[in-house]
Amino acid sequence: MPALKYRDVVACLRSHGFEYLRPGKGSHEFWFNRRSAKITMVPCHPGDIPRGTLRAIIAQTGLTVEEFLR
Repeated sequence: MPALKYRDVVACLRSHGFEYLRPGKGSHEFWFNRRSAKITMVPCHPGDIPRGTLRAIIAQTGLTVEEFLR
């Protein structure tokens, strides 16, 4: 799994139909997909998103790693 920054994760989410929903606690954001009714929380921090956190984001989207990174 590659290391991704916040902007890369958001680009992947948008390409799969996710939209910004609302801010979360601290520097986190909720993203929502109307078609699948899935919600995921993304940290908005500088630097790379930790791989475990990235795996959790991908799992919450209902996509595989390969689908997410396409």
